[in-house]
Amino acid sequence: MKKLLTLALPKGRLLRPALDVLGSLGLDGVDPESRKLIFSDERHGLRFLILKPADVPTYVEYGAADLGIVGKDILLEQEPDVYEPLDLGFGFCRLVVAEPKELWERDDPSKWSWVRVATKYPVLTERYFSERGIQVEMVRLDGSIELAPLVGLADRIVDLVQSGETLRANGLVEVAEITRSTARLIVNRASLKTEYSPVSQLIERLKKQVARA
Repeated sequence: MKKLLTLALPKGRLLRPALDVLGSLGLDGVDPESRKLIFSDERHGLRFLILKPADVPTYVEYGAADLGIVGKDILLEQEPDVYEPLDLGFGFCRLVVAEPKELWERDDPSKWSWVRVATKYPVLTERYFSERGIQVEMVRLDGSIELAPLVGLADRIVDLVQSGETLRANGLVEVAEITRSTARLIVNRASLKTEYSPVSQLIERLKKQVARA
């Protein structure tokens, strides 16, 4: 029986655009409304895993998935040992430093020497502030980052923004941009050798589709 290539897909905001790109290639079999976490498209030799975005690189790096789709922000944070052949171009967002408007009105970032920051990106946050000679105390959170300054947990946050509406709705103002992110295709390094033909064919089909978009 032919081995199915396993593609790890992220739950959340990147799932539907990822499925749209795959669907444009005639690849389907995933019901985004289902609670199932594994789907198969045996006609095209594919199996899909639906994962938390932060888990996609781990599944790919350790070979539980041959390929994956994940945001560049997560790759920069985790630095997994995977091949990254393609920027898929969707899911654009920015990682920013933000603070309450009342603090921003009297703040001068050039005078920062120590900050307390809530984030789920400790590596990128530490790097950003240390490169600027600023000591940072981090409060590690996994969700509702915008809440932290409102309840005194931290003065500032580092978080992903798309339109910035969530920041504004919570009285926060962007102070600095750390990096930008889009969805990327990643590949397990061993799979690129052992499954070279099907993996490389899928990469090329996706490259052509991205170029047309």
